[in-house]
Order: sequence, then C-alpha cells, then structure tokens
Amino acid sequence: MPKVTVIIPNYNHSHFLEKRIQSVLNQTYQDFEVIYLDDASTDNSHEVFAKFTGDKRIRTIYNQINSGSPFKQWNKGIREAKGEYVWIAESDDYADEHLLAELVGRLDKYPKVGIAYCQSWKVDENDNILSSMLERTADLDEQRWKQDFVNEGKDECSRYLIFKCTVPNGSAVLIRRSVYEKVEGADENMKYTGDWILWVKMLLISDIAFVAQPLNYYRKHRNSLTNDSLKDGTLLAEYCQIVSYISHSIDIPEYLLEEILNRIIDWWLTTILHRYNRNLNRNLKIYRILSKINQRITHRLIIFWLFKIALKKSNVAVQQVYKVFPEIASRSGEPKQGIRKSEASGGRYS
Repeated sequence: MPKVTVIIPNYNHSHFLEKRIQSVLNQTYQDFEVIYLDDASTDNSHEVFAKFTGDKRIRTIYNQINSGSPFKQWNKGIREAKGEYVWIAESDDYADEHLLAELVGRLDKYPKVGIAYCQSWKVDENDNILSSMLERTADLDEQRWKQDFVNEGKDECSRYLIFKCTVPNGSAVLIRRSVYEKVEGADENMKYTGDWILWVKMLLISDIAFVAQPLNYYRKHRNSLTNDSLKDGTLLAEYCQIVSYISHSIDIPEYLLEEILNRIIDWWLTTILHRYNRNLNRNLKIYRILSKINQRITHRLIIFWLFKIALKKSNVAVQQVYKVFPEIASRSGEPKQGIRKSEASGGRYS
C-alpha cells in the first residue's frame, strides 16, 4: 500500500501537463501512487499523457462529460486513493523534487496535523518566476510565513483564515486523508472557494504545519480568477459563507468580527454602487448570511450606504459625513490590512 496518493486533475492543460507529471515522478520521496483524472479535455492532453501510460504507478480515470467543478474532481480522486496522505497536484503547476519528502516528514512527525503545506513561487505561462507567494500574507503578518511553524487548527482559522485563504495554492498541500474524509471532502457547491472552506473544516478538527521553503510552483495565467467574480458579488457571497461558518464554529473576538464585517460591507456596497452587482438573489443571500453573524446589520448598512453615496457625490459631502459619522470615517476606502478584495480567493482561482 503506497504511503501517498498523488492526484493530478487535468482539464485542457496539455501545454503544462508533461512538466507537471515529470515533477511528480521525479520526487526524491518515491512511496506513492498517481491517479490521473482527465475532466473531458478537448485539447491534446491525451497525446501528451500517452508517453506516461506505461508507468505502473499511474492509474487513469477519464470523464466523458466535464464535471464543471475542480472540487468534484478532488473528491473523486480521493475516493479512489489508497494512500494515507494525498497530494492534489494541479495539472498546470509543478514542484521541486523535495516537496513530498518535506511534507511527508511533517505529517509523520506531527500526528495531529491534518494539513501540511509549503511556500510557493508564482510563475507565468513560460515558467518565469513572478514573485513569492509570501506577499499574499504580508498584510496579516510580515514575519510569520518566513519560517516553518506548526499551529493549532482553530487558532489558524480564528486569526488568519477568517480574513483570507492563507493556503494560496492546493498544489502546495499534503493532506491527511482520514481528516479529509471526516469533513466529507470539498464542498462541490462552492465555485471559487471550495479549497478555502475545506482547509477551514479540516483545521477545526486538526492542526497545520508550514514549510517556509518554496517547493511549489503555482501557475498564474489568463484562465485564473477574473475581476468579474470580485465585482459581481459571487466571490463575496462565498466569503460571507466562510466567515459565517468560522464564527459559528469557534469564538471570534468581537473587535475582530467587527472589523471583518465592516470590510465586507464596504466591499459589498462598492460593487452595488458601481453597478457591477445587480443580482437580487445573490444580494439577499449575502444579507441573510450577514444577519446571522450580526443582528444589527441593517443599521450598519444604512450608515455605510449614506457614507458611500456621499463619497461618490463630492469631497465636500465626504467631509460632512466624517463630522456626522466619525466612527466610520476611518473605515472608508480600500482596506489596508486583513482581507484584500483582489486576494479573497485561494487555490486555483486566486
């Protein structure tokens, strides 16, 4: 029985597929099986994969119809997995040869850890390194992700994951399969944040380990999350669900929840005022979720709405609103810490 199952979900990533598979097979840690999942690709992925069909470590599963969700593929792969640990190695990313060795070592050493992950490099479609993903978490804590750590899962959720997905790419993660199965896998109804809510659910019953060395190469390309999802309220609605789930599962300090709610409202009203978000059902869903988090949400919305209208009209009106509502003046504009609108999602879609 292999120690690790490596799942490679692919959809139309033929250009990157060979490099991905080769980076898995070349790992210094070799006690693994590979499950290749093709989600009805329409490019030449079949031809690219054909050169690996003779490798006895690889099992293949082809969908005749596209599943429409990467998280359905995650769940499907793990149902087929035999390994104690699972690495979901997305088909357009690739890895340093020492990734598995480092992460397996963490899960072996710390039996309470359900998620072990490493730092990532962000690369373009030509494998040029754009930046370290360290920049993604700098607004939360500039120093924390510069060194290895192990943390209690609930603390990770209450201090960091409630703001943003601090595990920015699923390809950097090694999962303890038993914990994944206990939380019943990824939420297939989440379009963008199925990975984020999965990490939260797993960490409510287990701990987390981090390796500061960048051993994962996360592909940032044109098919990544577009600005539309940030503007039209789709991503915001999912983020509200995550905040609600965390706040109802563990105690969150009131001042922290206040800050998060103010940022959500600011983001929400901005999308409405700029006419990006006109979906009534989605807005009602957001309102209902926020109402469960805070019963005075209607009062907050009125204050913020008045302020936003004033902000849109003129600088003179803004100064008047500052005088009338000094408690919200300091909360206007773009957030300087915590959740960034452009970074709310994680995984494949950030």
